[in-house]
Amino acid sequence: MQTKILQLIHEKKWQEVQEEIKDLNAVNIAESFEDLDNNDVLILFRILPKDLAADVFSHLSREDQMVIVQSFANKEIEHILEELRFDDMIDFLEEVPANLVKRILKNTTEEKRELINQFLKYPENSAGSLMTIEYVEFKKNLTVRAALNNIKKTGMNKETVYTCYVTNPKRKLEGIVPLRKLVTSELDTTIEEIMYTDVIHVHTHDDQEEVAHVFKKYDFIALPVVDKENRLVGIITIDDIIDVIEQESTEDFQIMAGMQPSEDEYLKTSVFTLSRHRITWLLILMISATFTGRIIQHYEDVLQSVVILTSFIPMLMDTGGNAGSQSSTLVIRGMALGEIDSNDYWKVFSKELQVSILVGLMLAGINFLRIFYLQKVGLNISLVVSGALFLTVVLAKIVGGILPLGAKKLKLDPAIMASPLITTIVDASSLMVYFLLATKFLGI
Repeated sequence: MQTKILQLIHEKKWQEVQEEIKDLNAVNIAESFEDLDNNDVLILFRILPKDLAADVFSHLSREDQMVIVQSFANKEIEHILEELRFDDMIDFLEEVPANLVKRILKNTTEEKRELINQFLKYPENSAGSLMTIEYVEFKKNLTVRAALNNIKKTGMNKETVYTCYVTNPKRKLEGIVPLRKLVTSELDTTIEEIMYTDVIHVHTHDDQEEVAHVFKKYDFIALPVVDKENRLVGIITIDDIIDVIEQESTEDFQIMAGMQPSEDEYLKTSVFTLSRHRITWLLILMISATFTGRIIQHYEDVLQSVVILTSFIPMLMDTGGNAGSQSSTLVIRGMALGEIDSNDYWKVFSKELQVSILVGLMLAGINFLRIFYLQKVGLNISLVVSGALFLTVVLAKIVGGILPLGAKKLKLDPAIMASPLITTIVDASSLMVYFLLATKFLGI
């Protein structure tokens, strides 16, 4: 179906395109906009039925949304924004240029303009910036019959009706009522009799990562957001949290790879932007690697005396870097999932120490057999290399496990302490251990 629509678009058979897409899902229609030039984007959007256009707009890329908004008349923009979900509109306005925001706000009602401005002032990546105001709200003296009638009248305009919220006259959150509880209760029962008062909620300034943890812990599909006076100001739904999880995971992967985080699509990002995002960490790591060079220079006499020691340096450094990366990856993941707290230093230290001793003994043992029996290297050198390997693995795993916790304690992203940085630290440490053992036990 997708291929056929694209063929019709390229052939400019717009009437047939309209027939093909009128019954399709909005997400699938939005996919048809990919790789179209700006003129075709505009034409395709204009032929969409009005009741479908706003839904498709919310699933388009930011580039296509900008093309449409910049080309449409004020009245057309106003219609699109009126039909958009409130949180989708806020997400869009947060990413467009200021002059375009002014143009859009000029075509909205004063009441809606105040709401939009309030939402745009919440800190980026906070619960307030994620929430929507489209939720079902009851007072506790309402009957189930009246509540169900209310949902029938207004439910189509709400983000979700599966969980309803109970507030007092001052809008303070007092409880929740699941839709299942509503439809299975007697019609004359009051909301106060069936509501749950133990309500899990977040505050407007809570970080989006903390909000995602709450969703995961309690398996919510919606979560209420309150202000500092415990007044209900909005809800966050699971679809927004899925986006947050994807965003946070992408950011962690990029930081762990030694890059500045970016939400831009790879193929749509310029070469210069990609280079700028990568050069900073590469430069830092390159300069920090000079410590490794200094250590080798300092022990140049040792290497000249026993040249074969040089051949084992790559193996030591690679093994140390890999061992440290394993530990840091597991700890960072555990912290991201809420399994490890920033105060769990001794637990992580103890665990990694035990693991590193077991792994280090196995690697050192196998390495000794390899270089002593297969490579016919002398006993003393074989023991020094294997001993250095054991200590390197122990050191690398402890460093890899502890550094992310230290970063969290300093309010830094733990992902900073991932593979590139840990590898650099472990490389220098493993060389120091190696040469100290060599000078002590080889009599150099």
